[in-house]
Amino acid sequence: MINKDLRKIVLAALVTLFALPHITTAQQTTTQHPNIIFFLVDDLGWEDTSVPFWDSLVAQNKKFQTPNLVAFSTMAEKFTHAYANSICTPSRVSLMTGMNAAHDRVTTWTEFKDKAVDPKDSLLEIPAWNVNGLSPVPYPKSIYATPLPQILKDNGYYTIQCGKAHFGAYQTPGANPLNLGFVQNIGGSAAGNPASYLAESDFGYSPNRFILQADIPNMKKYWGASTFLTEDLTKEAMLAMDTARMLHKPFFLYMASYAVHLPYNADGRFVWKYLTRGETNPEAAYCALVEGVDESFGELMYYLTKHHLIQNTIIIFMSDNGGFSHPPREGEPNSQNYPLRAGKGSLYEGGIREPMMIRWPGVTRPGSVCSQYVEIQDFYPTLLAMAGIKHYETVQPIDGESIVPYLKNPTLKNDKRILVWNFPDNWVNSFGEDYNFQCAIRQGNWKLIYLEKYGRLELYNLKDDIKEQHDLSNKYPEKTREMAELLTKRLKKYDAQMPTYKATGKAVPWPDEVAN
Repeated sequence: MINKDLRKIVLAALVTLFALPHITTAQQTTTQHPNIIFFLVDDLGWEDTSVPFWDSLVAQNKKFQTPNLVAFSTMAEKFTHAYANSICTPSRVSLMTGMNAAHDRVTTWTEFKDKAVDPKDSLLEIPAWNVNGLSPVPYPKSIYATPLPQILKDNGYYTIQCGKAHFGAYQTPGANPLNLGFVQNIGGSAAGNPASYLAESDFGYSPNRFILQADIPNMKKYWGASTFLTEDLTKEAMLAMDTARMLHKPFFLYMASYAVHLPYNADGRFVWKYLTRGETNPEAAYCALVEGVDESFGELMYYLTKHHLIQNTIIIFMSDNGGFSHPPREGEPNSQNYPLRAGKGSLYEGGIREPMMIRWPGVTRPGSVCSQYVEIQDFYPTLLAMAGIKHYETVQPIDGESIVPYLKNPTLKNDKRILVWNFPDNWVNSFGEDYNFQCAIRQGNWKLIYLEKYGRLELYNLKDDIKEQHDLSNKYPEKTREMAELLTKRLKKYDAQMPTYKATGKAVPWPDEVAN
């Protein structure tokens, strides 16, 4: 860890710097090819930091200690309506391809080659989704696409994958980040979580049996140490940036933390304060995972400052899906993402709305807030625009839209835009209907969810009901029908998959068929 007092001084200086009115445009503007850090956290809930993304602080914000993210929020633009998919691999593939999950058919998490992970359901059959994930070459049961880092690499960027990859199934091309355009891979594989965060236990490696989750490449040198995976990955990220600096190349660092995904191992640097506060062991460990992520973020900010890179580096902070909202988390199930309903795996807001902040020197306004709804696939065209790359070709259509206009002017609004989610899968049987066989649409303040197993449409006004407690489908049947038709039209445009009834082999009705 860096000296905390020194870090506070540096961050305080940065906060002061960006608050000064006399800083010139030339001092703030990045070069044509700025460095980019995409800091993606795994399973971090919308309010699982000290930074509020609602209109007020909630108990969750007060529970966690993330001083670096708080400092960053004063320098960055905060997006209060940012979305991803409800499960990790679909979000990561959307980021790397610019495609909607309904379109690329990577609709849930991947694991082993050619094998679906969905539990069996008594009524519905899961469609043949792309169980092998992303592939840079034509490959069975995969989405063939031109990966984002490949374009960046082809345009002179030193591309670094650090932490969780989980783009493709084990023993497929997409499982290896080096096949996707990354020059360096630190710790990324087909694994969706570590077997252990503890270096002293070799991150869960066993010489006697293969454990996919223990496959954390290029991290063996930390085995047996008294360190934590989040900490070690941060060290390696800084070494990789050193290489880029020596090569005089702009870098793209995809800093994809394994935290705060299960298992909730206790990070000894932080856990004690939460235990002494009275948190249970698992919850104290979760809080420590969050603070470890914040420490990692602070380390990278300090590195950029120390090496005079802070004014030429774009920094994006985001989570890949909603927060996990079941045991061993403390409290009643689905209460952890308040004020949002449900959590990871669900298409209710708790499963898809993410904390997101962006700092683009000379473009974003320090401490600004944008309420435009955006989604993770938007970063494909956005990052390329940020990098100054105007001409590129892809084998896949790009569904994402550049959010650069909202970075230049956070007050812009487009209430006509449509966001669509498709999850024709079965995540976990025991979690109930909130987590299985759903599709959804948002336009303006209106959101429609279709629970396919039950043939039920639910309509919510998110401006008035962020908690999604009041289903308005019966009160506003015309709006329900309109949203169902929009959802159906977009799903058909994407050639989206739907589950089928086991008894008949027929697909479940489209949303507009249920509305009528």
